[in-house]
Amino acid sequence: MAVPRKKVSRMKRGNRRSADAISAPTLVEDKKTGNIRRPHHIDLKAGTYRDRQVLPAKSEV
Repeated sequence: MAVPRKKVSRMKRGNRRSADAISAPTLVEDKKTGNIRRPHHIDLKAGTYRDRQVLPAKSEV
């Protein structure tokens, strides 16, 4: 059975556990359309990325 040689300090333990925290994704409002999207991602409703049409826009039904 593996046994640790030394006790893990509070700082090392905390640094390891810091990645376990869950945070809400960052969202921004598109300047032209007003849609909510992730930064540096395609606006799926309008189909644009950096003011360029890259996908066909979704039709609102």
